[in-house]
Amino acid sequence: MSSSTRDPEVVRVSQKGQATIPKTLRERFGIDTPGEVFIYEEDERIIVEPIPSLEELGGIHADTDRNRGEVLERVRELKHEERQREEARADRLRPADSEDE
Repeated sequence: MSSSTRDPEVVRVSQKGQATIPKTLRERFGIDTPGEVFIYEEDERIIVEPIPSLEELGGIHADTDRNRGEVLERVRELKHEERQREEARADRLRPADSEDE
């Protein structure tokens, strides 16, 4: 059974504001789990867009001086921010007595 944007699925939003992207769409658009996506507003709609891997971005904008590497740099920034959040989360979850070691 395939779905398209013409056949929307109802997705519940949790109390934390979390929603699950349906498996058929994750598979179709190559969204890994766990993984990350871009989410933004465009023309009064919420857009969820897969973040391309660094390999997929190789050479993007190579033919233009003005935009060279902008997307790649943004992806690197997002990945760095995520690593920082994960490290902070791990620090918060680490038992207090392990800090003395």
